[in-house]
Amino acid sequence: MTGNNAWIWRAAHPKLSGVKRPMQANILFQNDEHMVLTFTDLVTGEGIQSNQMVIVQEGHSAIFDPGGDLTYMPLSMAVAKYVKIKDIDYVIASHQDPDIISSLDKWLMYSDAKIVVSRLWERFVPHLVPGYMKEKAEGRMVAIPDQGMYIPMGHSVIKAIPAHFLHSVGNFHFYDPISKILFSGDVGASMVDKHPERPVQDFDRHIPKMQDFHERYMVSNKVCRLWAKMVRKMDVEIIVPQHGRPFQGKAMIGKFLDWFETLECGIDKLTPYHYRVPQSHREKINEENEEKENPLPLLSSV
Repeated sequence: MTGNNAWIWRAAHPKLSGVKRPMQANILFQNDEHMVLTFTDLVTGEGIQSNQMVIVQEGHSAIFDPGGDLTYMPLSMAVAKYVKIKDIDYVIASHQDPDIISSLDKWLMYSDAKIVVSRLWERFVPHLVPGYMKEKAEGRMVAIPDQGMYIPMGHSVIKAIPAHFLHSVGNFHFYDPISKILFSGDVGASMVDKHPERPVQDFDRHIPKMQDFHERYMVSNKVCRLWAKMVRKMDVEIIVPQHGRPFQGKAMIGKFLDWFETLECGIDKLTPYHYRVPQSHREKINEENEEKENPLPLLSSV
């Protein structure tokens, strides 16, 4: 299927030897020279479901938030259907968490990719690499300045846009101007039981799948508002978070931005009761009785 407006939401099932179950490549956009796909079903066991996004353009390619040991092998096998692992241009990390970039040593070993990460994490991420691989990392780290940057990609670019404190102190999201897709890291993340590849259809019913996570992991409403204001100025057709379902179409993206910019989260919800010295059993009983009479809001957990 060709054409700049050739939006596709379909699943391809690569036939890869040694894979015990199908690994779905969800193709979000495709024309004669540019393709954007996500993988949503690579985490098994106790790990949290995560989405890995891949852009392929005329021999160039980039992988976003590739994850850790849980995802490296299935992801590399699935990506190999579209591009040689050795030839990947970039492995791009929105921030430093283990589910984002802890497979760094393997990408350094088996590809020639540049590793793109916030300048705040440039000196910390190499701690994920064994000492004997130090030479493999030399000259391959690309540090994103706080204001963001353009990352060259064939005849186009990937735009790294600021998302600091959402939730990491050095955090970026990534926009593809050809497909108009924004990879939003933890912003918009949701905990869904099945079909994370399917776009959100009923936003109100989707809110409970996002609420607790965002209230706990996003730092404050101020940064939510700043981010939403920035994104409203962009031409975005799909928002793909790192966990859960994407938001597709201007109307659904607008609903998400309306919700996100009014969200009270993180430090907005803190009170002195969240900063207390651990107490003895007797002190806890007295305090619990007091709290029953004067209930206090607690931080959400995930």
